[in-house]
Order: sequence, then C-alpha cells, then structure tokens
Amino acid sequence: MAKFHPSVDLLTEYVAGILPLAQSACISAHLNYCPQCQQQSARLQDLGAVLFDSLTPVPVGDALLNTVLARLDEEPPLSYRRAQDPAVGRLPALLQRLMKGDFSELSWNKITSSLRISYLKTGDPGYEFALYHIKAGGKIPEHTHRGSEMTLVLQGGFSDAAGSYHEGDFLFREASDTHAPTALQSEDCICLAVLDAPLRFTSWKYRWMNPFLQLRAG
Repeated sequence: MAKFHPSVDLLTEYVAGILPLAQSACISAHLNYCPQCQQQSARLQDLGAVLFDSLTPVPVGDALLNTVLARLDEEPPLSYRRAQDPAVGRLPALLQRLMKGDFSELSWNKITSSLRISYLKTGDPGYEFALYHIKAGGKIPEHTHRGSEMTLVLQGGFSDAAGSYHEGDFLFREASDTHAPTALQSEDCICLAVLDAPLRFTSWKYRWMNPFLQLRAG
C-alpha cells in the first residue's frame, strides 16, 4: 500500500477538475494504487455535491442541451491494445492507453548510464509527461527543479535523503527541492514524472547537460 500521497489541496483541486490535464492524470494513476486517497477523494466529491446543492440553479440554453445530446451519438472511445508484459498489465489503464504497448516498444532516450526517459503525449502543452527508467542500484544525478515535479512510482522503488519510495507512492517537489534518487538494488525502477520545467543538475560532472534539458510537453 502506498505510504506517500498527494496533499489535501492537490486532491481537492483534482476532484474540482481544476488541475492541469497532465497533473490530473498523474493523481488519477495514483488513485489506482491507493484506497486511502480513493476514499478521501470520494469524501471531497460528496462535499462538493453538497455545496452545489446550495447554489442557485442557472437556466441551460437549447444550444448546450443539443451539444450534450449530440455527444450521446458519438463513436465510443478508442480502445487500447492490452499489454503482453505482465508488469505493464498491472499499470493503470490510463497509462496503458498512453503507452500503446509494452515498455520495450517505447522510444527511450538515454540521459546517463543509469537513466532513460520515454516521453508520452497527453495533449497538455504546459507539462512534460514521461516515464523514467532507472537501472537497479542506479542513481539520477543530484538536481533541483526549475518548476514543480510530480512523481509516481510504477515499478520497483528508489530512495533519497528524505526516504524510500515504492510502487504507488506519490511525491510532489517544489522548484527549490534538491535530491538524488537512487533505485533499489534489487530491481529496476520505473516512475511517472510530470514537470512544468526542466530539471537542473547541480553536480559539476553533469552541469554541462543543463542547456540541453528542454521541456517536452504536449
């Protein structure tokens, strides 16, 4: 069971539907692993329903009604190919749909000897939505965040100076946070990361890479 979760503020924004699409997708994926956050989200939805009941009704025009009725006649959502890799099959359906296949079929960019990144498309132009693959025992060089970063552990786990994180754990990093994640020795780690700005390596050995770290949103 997950031990690290989104804050109440983030869950409230998620339930209210005001989070950016990519961040909302990350929290939605976390809910697949976390009964605790599922229950808290349900309570927030109930609270929102009560608040809506207290509002004065607003008349709905014929144009909006016709738009809603037209949606009922649309083709069903596109299906996605079921993954053959058992590890992928355990992932939330949303991620399986964005991946459109197994881990081996994704396009991976080698960043360091231990880190590869595969960028997924969500249609959100303001956020990068990517899978990070860290070799067992491998380390991502120490870095800060030029913006915010959401991280969800999908497979394996990693640790940093603040703790140890495993499947389903959710972390939110501010721009000022510095850390150097190291994958567990026992297996590779795969995480989902959602960023609104590129990372910035702090170690002299990797600083030369910073100008090349561009946000790949969309």
